[in-house]
Amino acid sequence: MIRIKRAYQSPAQKDGYRIMVDRVWPRGVSKQRLKMDAWLKDIAPSHDLRRWLSQNSQKWDEFKTRYREELKDKAEFLDQILDLEKDKETITLVYTLGDTEQNNAVVLKEVLDELKS
Repeated sequence: MIRIKRAYQSPAQKDGYRIMVDRVWPRGVSKQRLKMDAWLKDIAPSHDLRRWLSQNSQKWDEFKTRYREELKDKAEFLDQILDLEKDKETITLVYTLGDTEQNNAVVLKEVLDELKS
């Protein structure tokens, strides 16, 4: 099972294996408090795409399309997460944005779920 969770929420036992999926570490959160098992910076949206989203936050559908395009070149990281899910059973993708419905972890989870189907 793949879950998503904001970095500012407390870690929980049910999170399983926790993977940070942003390029930037969450401000004001220590590594001890976050309790990450892995940090996959390279699966996060590119700096250019992150900047574009911050300037065009109302264009969520376009962001999703652009990020999905970037993910096509990151198959090794997608496979790594899917392999970890088989081994660990529960994976939690941790993100930093405040929007719980429109963030890169939502798109990443959608892509991973599609690959499992």
